[in-house]
Amino acid sequence: MFNRFRSAVIGAVSGLETNGSAIEGTQYNKTTLAPKFPYGRPHFLGLGDDEVQMSADHKLRPVIHPSKPLPYETGYAECVNAGKSRWNEDQAVYRQGVLSKTIQNETGTVNKFSIPYTYYGIFDGHAGVGAALCAANQLHHIIHEKLVDAQDDIWIDFNKKNSAKTKPRDLLIIGALESAFTEMDQLLLEDRNKYQAAGGCTALVALFILGKLYIANAGDSRAIICKDDKFIPMSMDFTPENEKDRIRRLAQDQPILLGKDFTSKEYLAQPKSSDLGKTVMFRDAYMKGWAYKTLQPDDLKISVITGQGKRSRVMGTIGVTRGFGDHDLTDIYRKTPIKPFLSSHPEVQVHKIESTDDKEVLIMGTDGLWDVTDGYKAAEIVSKSVNAFEDKKYVGAATCLVGYARGSLTNSWHLKSGKPASCDDISVFVIPMLPYKLEYQELVKKCVPNENNDTSTNNIDGHTNNVH
Repeated sequence: MFNRFRSAVIGAVSGLETNGSAIEGTQYNKTTLAPKFPYGRPHFLGLGDDEVQMSADHKLRPVIHPSKPLPYETGYAECVNAGKSRWNEDQAVYRQGVLSKTIQNETGTVNKFSIPYTYYGIFDGHAGVGAALCAANQLHHIIHEKLVDAQDDIWIDFNKKNSAKTKPRDLLIIGALESAFTEMDQLLLEDRNKYQAAGGCTALVALFILGKLYIANAGDSRAIICKDDKFIPMSMDFTPENEKDRIRRLAQDQPILLGKDFTSKEYLAQPKSSDLGKTVMFRDAYMKGWAYKTLQPDDLKISVITGQGKRSRVMGTIGVTRGFGDHDLTDIYRKTPIKPFLSSHPEVQVHKIESTDDKEVLIMGTDGLWDVTDGYKAAEIVSKSVNAFEDKKYVGAATCLVGYARGSLTNSWHLKSGKPASCDDISVFVIPMLPYKLEYQELVKKCVPNENNDTSTNNIDGHTNNVH
């Protein structure tokens, strides 16, 4: 078994012949609550219990990929961190679903149709694996329920072009994703006294449905669409630095959230007691420019956003501003709750795939990848990998991405350039786009037949532009 497991280390492209998905019989202190879901790796990896244990080897950091093909030969790979947490705190999931619809045409004939969709999710946990496990196991069910609620309006009467019902479809699917994220976060809140503390996690979701790709992101995982050596960003990172305006304005409007130690004001440098009575530069949350003031004792409070770049933190504690969970998170100074400043609301971007070809792929990755890899490098690696592999090319591309970001071990993990490699958990999907275009075209042929059996002129959704 262990030799078979080692075949998944970077460089091996063949799948694992395994079964099982989680560690069973894990022991917990009887005085504490049990977790809602037992720790395990994504179900589609097909790892047995011993292999799940081996996947958490912080010295070897094996690169793992699925034992069986994912839809349309989609690629996935992952590796554990270099020791910052016991387990891999990333989780990933994919699901295929169907929305059903019955249509009666003008002649009275009743036809039953199905709208297929495919869902991918990546969740990067912090303060434990619980929130990421809950999201991986539950969010897709919530999204499906939201889509079912709206399916009568999402579905188009294909025989009525430019129907009024076609206009809100994007908004309905975006709304389904947004409300599902809110409900997932609320579920973690409701479970906080029933199960072991879940911590928090970021969330990045891709939904292929009706000829479009919807990307919902809350956190600092990232999605890009690549073609050859070029890429299109499909998400933005939500960090304290990127969201400092939102957070500082909330703090200024509701100062009670700051406790006794923090302020919504921003200074060029954190004031010290030795600066009392001196003139310093500052700005309030709604100011674009800088002004001067004489420093008073109350000005010695810590800014609600500290640090810059990857070192920026909310209340000196957390480096992401959106995601699920963190309902019990407090600052390290006076235990002031941080959750009011964190949001589960995702940014949703929409991309029409009607013009895609076999060279266009979607990359989804946790920040362990993007900490050391930019979009250009990721596109270059995927392009070379897809051209190099005849079989399992997208699995190979995902494996190469993870292997590049993880680097190699000498005294520490380094990239080929000699720069430090990623020591975080790394999870990556590489998803070909063309199959979803062809899937949609087949759906159109079934639902909108015409005399020439040509569907190229059917404007299915009444939209002509990408929504970004």
